This record gives sequence, C-alpha cells and structure tokens, in this order.
Amino acid sequence: MREFSGILRGGGEALSKALLIFLVFVLRCGLSKVLDLPPENLIKSISAVPVSKKRRVADFQLSIASVTEDSSSDCLAPGLHLQAQKLAERLKCDAVVSEISAGPGTVNFTINRELLAKTVLQQVLKDGSEYGVKSELFSTVPKQKAVIEFSSPNIAKKFHIGHLRSTIVGNFIANLKVALGHEVIRMNYLGDWGMQFGLLGVGFQLFGNKEKLKTSPLQHLFEVYVQINKAAEDENTKKLAKDFFRKLEEHDEQTLSLWKQFRDFSIDEYIRIYKRLGVHFDEYSGESFYQEKSKEVLKMLENKGLLQKTIKGTGIVDLSEKKDLSSFSTVMRSDGTSLYITRDLAAAIDRMNKHNCDSMIYVVSKSQSNHFQHLFQILKLMGYDWVERCQHVSFGLVQGMKTRRGEVIFLEDVLNEVRSRMLQNMASAKTTKEIEDPMETAEKVGLAALIIQDFQGLLSSDYQFSWDRALQSRGDTGVFLQYTHARLHSLEQMHGNEQLTHINVACLQEPDAISVLQHLLRYDEVLYRSSQDLQPKHIVSYLLTLRTGLPEPARLCLFQAARSVLANGMKLLGITPVTQM
Repeated sequence: MREFSGILRGGGEALSKALLIFLVFVLRCGLSKVLDLPPENLIKSISAVPVSKKRRVADFQLSIASVTEDSSSDCLAPGLHLQAQKLAERLKCDAVVSEISAGPGTVNFTINRELLAKTVLQQVLKDGSEYGVKSELFSTVPKQKAVIEFSSPNIAKKFHIGHLRSTIVGNFIANLKVALGHEVIRMNYLGDWGMQFGLLGVGFQLFGNKEKLKTSPLQHLFEVYVQINKAAEDENTKKLAKDFFRKLEEHDEQTLSLWKQFRDFSIDEYIRIYKRLGVHFDEYSGESFYQEKSKEVLKMLENKGLLQKTIKGTGIVDLSEKKDLSSFSTVMRSDGTSLYITRDLAAAIDRMNKHNCDSMIYVVSKSQSNHFQHLFQILKLMGYDWVERCQHVSFGLVQGMKTRRGEVIFLEDVLNEVRSRMLQNMASAKTTKEIEDPMETAEKVGLAALIIQDFQGLLSSDYQFSWDRALQSRGDTGVFLQYTHARLHSLEQMHGNEQLTHINVACLQEPDAISVLQHLLRYDEVLYRSSQDLQPKHIVSYLLTLRTGLPEPARLCLFQAARSVLANGMKLLGITPVTQM
C-alpha cells in the first residue's frame, strides 16, 4: 500500500472503489503503464458497471474515448471498439482480475469474487455514515462555502403546500453538501414585507380579533386575508392599504408593532412544521431586513446611470442588449417604495458581503425563473462578478394533491393526512409488529412516501401526485424503502452484531449477492452525479434498485452493508429511517 499512499487521499483510507481501482488497474494489470498515463488521470475514466438484472456484468469499465486524444475517425464507434480490443489483449488477468474483455468502446474488468465481497463489505462497514463521500471522485472537488435559500414562506399565511417542494429540495441539497464536507448556511428568506402587508394590516384593523390571533394566529390571519381581499377592489380600501404599507416603511411604531406580532406568530408556527419535516435553518432572514438597504441599492443604480424613471414616476433598469427598453425590470414604485426585486438585490449583496460564500443557491419554483434572470442581470450590470456563482435551482408544480375532504391548501393538512393513512395501513397489515410509537413511525414513513414520490423525476418537471401510489407497501415507494430498512435492522438484531471476520465471503457468490456488491460499489458515483447537477433522482433510483436486489436468503454481513448504505442515502434525501414497521 505504501507505494501509492501519496496518490490516495488519507494515505490509503479512500473508498473501496478507489482502492480496487488502484490495486487492480495500477498495480496488477498495468493499465497505467500500458496507456502511459498517471494513475490519477484514470480515475474519472473508470466507472463501476451498472447492475443488470437480466445478465451477468463485469465490475469496472474503462471508457476508451475518455483516454484517447486522437480526434480522427478512430474515435468513431468502430475505431473505439477496435482500440478496446487491442488494449484488452495487452492486459493480463491474475488472482485479482479474473476476466478482461472488450465492449463497445470500453474495456471491462471482472474482479475475483471473494476479493470483491471482502473489500466492499469491509469498506462499507468500516466507513459507516462516511461511505461514498470519502471517494477519490471528490478528491479534486474543493471544499466550499454555500448559502442555500429555501422554503421561504410568506408570513401571516399558513404553510402552503407549494412550499413543500422548496423545503425538501433545499434540505436535500444542504444535506448532500454537508455530507461532502462543504460549509453550508441554511437560510429561510421570509416573505415578510411588501404591499400585501398593507392590505393585511387594514384587514386586521377591520376584521381582526386579538384573542383569535393568540390562540390560532395563522388560521385567523388567513380568514382576515380572505375577507379583506373581497373588499380590495374598493378604491378606499386600496388607499388605506397603501397608507398602511407607507407607515411600515416609515417605521410608524403602532403599525410596526402589529406587523411584528404577525411575523413572530408565523415563525413559531413554521418552526413547529419544520420540526415535523426534520428540517432546520441557520438563519431566518426576510425582506423586512432590507427595507433600508434597498434604498441604498436604488442610490447605487442611480449613481451608475442604470436607474431610469418612467412618465408615471416608477424606477426601471433597462436589461435589453440594444438599450431600447425591449426588456426591463421595475425596481421602484412611483411613491418611492421598494419592490420584491429591489429587496432581493440588497439581500444578495448583503449575503455576499457577510458570508463571502463560494456559491449562493436559490431553491424556488420555476415560475420565478424570469425574476431570477432579471436579478442576476442587474447584479452583473452593477459590476458584481460574483453573480456567476449564484444559481437558481427551479422545480415544477405538484398536481392532483387532494385529501378525502377535497382540495388541500395547507402543508399541515397533507402531513396529517399521510400520517393518518399510514396508521390505517399499518394497523390493517398482517406483517405489522407491535411498535413502540406507531404515531411517530407513521409520520416518518408517511414523509418518506411524500419525498420519494416527489424526487423520482427531474425537479424542473411538474408531477401528478397520487395518494394510492405514494402509500403502496410494495414497489418503488418510500413506504417500501422504509420497510426494507426496518426488515434489515430486524435481521441484524436477531443475529446480533456478528463481525465480518466470522463471515465466509466464499458463500456470497450467488448472482443476487454479486449484484448487490456491485451496486454498493457504485454509491460514490451516484453521490458524485447528484453533487454535480443537484438532482436527488439519482440517489432515489439507486436506493430503490438496491432494496429490490437483496437476495433471499441473504447473508448477515451483506444485510449490514446494504442497510448502512440505505440509511445513508435516505438521510441525504431528508428521510429518517425507521427500525420498526
């Protein structure tokens, strides 16, 4: 091991895949020498072969196209296949590499089955929760600091179901980055300012009840908001709302006191919901933080010659290439008050000054794509080069989410509904054992059902929600994923914590066991892929494949390894694995 400890990060403590790559391809079959390439250059060119249920596959494959510099016709499919055949012929099998073959543009390597089993299982069980994240694939990825803005509900409104996706997607991205060693600031940027609070303030003055505000704040404010919106067409009501918001901006003591009550009650209720979701934040920010700084932004825009006034007196920034106002963004009302984008500009500048982060990620619906395009364009015009490190992670709409009572509006209704349905399903299932806390288990399994159905496709896509599909106890569901984890945990408990040294890996040679071992080997690649495009679907697909591939009867050490990786992946997705079902 000493001869390549300088290449391996941590002096040989890297993930099993990297260890096998160096043992097999560098020290054994001479791949580095034959290709005249340093070992570290081969890492990205070698991948674990995707597991196939229909046929026997090799363990690793080398992509010929990724190691050739020839731009001639030899890089076409026939030429690559010929190069693969020639390279395969020059490499030798031994006690480690049991088979070398050529594929369409690849050289495929099969590892001695006992060595594969021993190395993979040792590494999984040794690394535990760090399995996969210590891979050589991440050795060239610098550790960075990221501010991730997600969830961001509007205060004085109950947590709408539309914010569920932002919350669980942002939580996944934060979990993944933390697991990979990055520094993350989880930020909840509350919608706590703007003209709607002028309307709500007037509504509370007309229809509000202080006792109801204390006992059921968000429900009461929702009722007030519905009432005042019915009267919002009246010109006098509009004027009163503008006056209320203007007083807010002028820091009128009585107006601010009422607004602060709305905000404090809202945050208390949101924290309770976030606890049910297993989500936390490092910072609660909000538009209200930037009411003064937004005035500074307007001054900066004016000084840079970017702020223009319309005939009506509104402030705009020309975003068109030809400077013909064919594309522009409104940043100031005619009365001089700020807009959402003005406050977002101030927030972005303040965050970068405060945190000096390497990336700033906004997890917001794709309906806001135009807003973020304008936001980033204006920041660039203002001369902030760091805007290149800002990213909008967009997501589509959830369609078809209904309760038995009809349309669902609020997230808490959904969480209660899924918990209730899971309790019923668990009570009626013949396989369900006596559980210490069925309510808590139903909550965790129900949340897994929501998350897995949400994360199976591209985030940018809309998807049709189905209660029946989400809560199925079999198939590609969060429920079955939780069931698999609980079953594996139960088997471990039954057999005690048997050590790998007591296991004869020679018995792990059946095709199903080999498929699981090969699949465990791919975990770091799946993490790497998700880290690059911030899509959870890669991990979801991996976990669902892993749980369907477990052999019956399986060996305990394989169960331990599979359960460990299942738990790791589920936690990244924001799912708390259950040990009983």
